[in-house]
Amino acid sequence: MQMRDELGTFYKDEDFAHLYPRRGQSAAAPWRLALITILQFVENLSDRQAAEAVRARIDWKYALSMELTDTGFDYSVLSEFRHRLLAGKSEHYLLDAMVRCFTERKLIKDRGKQRTDSTHVLAVVRDLTRVEHIGETLRHALNELAIVAPEWLVQHVPQTWYDRYGKRFEESRLPRLIAERETLTTAIGTDGFQLLDRIYQPDTPSLVQLSTAVELLRQVWLQQFYAPNEKVQLREAKDSPPGALRIRSVYDMEARHSIKRSTEWTGYKVHLTETCDSESPRLITNTETTEATTQDQSVVKNIHKALKRKGMLPKQHIVDQGYMSAHLIATSQQEYEVELLGPVAMDVRWQAKAGEGFSLSDFQVNWKRKTVRCPRGKRSHLWKPGQDSFGNPIIHVEFRKPDCAKCPVRSQCTRSVTQPRGITLKAQEDYEALRMARTRQQTDSFKQEYAIRSGVEGSLSQGIRAFHLRSCRYIGLAKARLQHIMTAAALNVVRAVAWLEGIPLAKTRQSHFARLNPSLPDLQSEPVTTPA
Repeated sequence: MQMRDELGTFYKDEDFAHLYPRRGQSAAAPWRLALITILQFVENLSDRQAAEAVRARIDWKYALSMELTDTGFDYSVLSEFRHRLLAGKSEHYLLDAMVRCFTERKLIKDRGKQRTDSTHVLAVVRDLTRVEHIGETLRHALNELAIVAPEWLVQHVPQTWYDRYGKRFEESRLPRLIAERETLTTAIGTDGFQLLDRIYQPDTPSLVQLSTAVELLRQVWLQQFYAPNEKVQLREAKDSPPGALRIRSVYDMEARHSIKRSTEWTGYKVHLTETCDSESPRLITNTETTEATTQDQSVVKNIHKALKRKGMLPKQHIVDQGYMSAHLIATSQQEYEVELLGPVAMDVRWQAKAGEGFSLSDFQVNWKRKTVRCPRGKRSHLWKPGQDSFGNPIIHVEFRKPDCAKCPVRSQCTRSVTQPRGITLKAQEDYEALRMARTRQQTDSFKQEYAIRSGVEGSLSQGIRAFHLRSCRYIGLAKARLQHIMTAAALNVVRAVAWLEGIPLAKTRQSHFARLNPSLPDLQSEPVTTPA
């Protein structure tokens, strides 16, 4: 009730008007469906349970401005509303409108501080072994063809296939011996190639050839098997496609397998960005959902672009090292006037590690003359622009061979016996940004500013434990993104209400011994209040 009294309803019908036709049966009020969707995630309800809450609960009727005698609607209306949001590419409005409301009520500080972190998300699919994966792929194709072209399929399927592919592979007893498993794998691979050969014959109906399940079968067989010669063989790891391209499940083609330190999962990755100004509630301003194999660095530009569209760009954006790069530090400041704050990777070359050699910082760069002087005063003779593997501009610099050959401290500069010293520079803006960042992160002031980033771990924890952030409800990247937007909006409702009720932020948990350390900062986490 306090949410309605203090914050209003967040949404308006006209903002969803483009999702509905002008003629036809009248629909339930879109603003009400949007708010029901958020309340549904606040309390972690299914569509049926949410529809029942609308019909039977007084507090929901009050928040939704409904008469007590209103009988509600069928639960399928909620699924239809989500489908309309995705079809109209308007899912972001659920969070954007709420953030705009918070900004108008001064709950979010203009050009303040924000922080971002990510966590893995599990797709709604089983983790299958390689044998189960290829077997289930072929079984899925046969099931789809049995629907679109049953007569054609019956004519080309041997009787033995009904026993082998009649039920799910994870429900079957797979052979325990390695040799027997290899025999089964070869048989499945042979069956798949045999089916594909028959499908792509000239007399095969186009309805069969254009089936999405057939295309999926073709891609999986291309990824898992070598081209058939005398014997069908599985690809070795060195010949397999990268994880970003490899299909892991026929039931969710966008789910990818990834490993981060000791965590291994199949699914996606979600990035939460939240405010972290003192004396203000911690509110989610943006979510980004990506494939599991997407690097954190590649998301930073999308986050800043989305925040700019909302008018929510922070003055300081605090992230961990995974989001940091010299190019991002420079471009964030130039394009968005955002200070990207976080630790950067130190120089890992052996000269810098040993502490006795001449590292990159010991060379003097003259950007106007496009030359570099070594610590012994010798000038470079080669300045060659290029690009690194990520497409960022770099400059390759080399010194003259005679100069390096006569140098008395050559062993401290290069280990090559025949080649002169060569160094790789980033573009000037990136080079200067990285040099300043490496110097800054050694200071105490940086450590104090960066300490606030740890609070985002509490947000991820609350999202995972209270709102099931890490488990997909739906299949596919687009639906996973919609789920995370609705979860972020639900988190904001709980936090805003807790702030209005005066519930303080919880202290970060520490051991009794750690609390005795006077040098530790007084960290705070997120509100302990969770939905009932």
